[in-house]
Amino acid sequence: MATINYYTAEGLQKLKDELQDLKVRGRAKAAEDLREARDKGDLSENAEYDAAKDAQGLLELKISKLEEVLGNARLIDETNMDFSKVLIMSKVKLKNLKNNMVLNYVLVAEEEANLAAGKISVKSPIGKGLLGKSAGDTAEITVPAGKLQFEILEVGR
Repeated sequence: MATINYYTAEGLQKLKDELQDLKVRGRAKAAEDLREARDKGDLSENAEYDAAKDAQGLLELKISKLEEVLGNARLIDETNMDFSKVLIMSKVKLKNLKNNMVLNYVLVAEEEANLAAGKISVKSPIGKGLLGKSAGDTAEITVPAGKLQFEILEVGR
């Protein structure tokens, strides 16, 4: 049974664009690589041809998986969301109670996560630990390095 994942409009569009790129440019490049390898002679002893066929198979597998992800993707409907609690798409300002460091994160779907951009997955330990909390709450979260305590300073959109 496939897992339903929720995405922002931006994240869903990124997945669709990636799929389109793989189908158009990726397949064209794979076909060109096969054509070039085939032109080099006997296919039974042609390592380049075998490598091109393998690459084509991996490309088709990636396309298939992306189509499955998109088939189970749902766009997040913000109309009935409680904006006072941490949910997917929430912008959260946290204070690490151990070192007083203030952090800002946006909770997103797993495929949209990008720590450098301040986007963490709702399936990550920190994301899971923050879900459902409100501003002023304290969250104790177990991560691989131990336990962290965060005070939630702000929750917004």
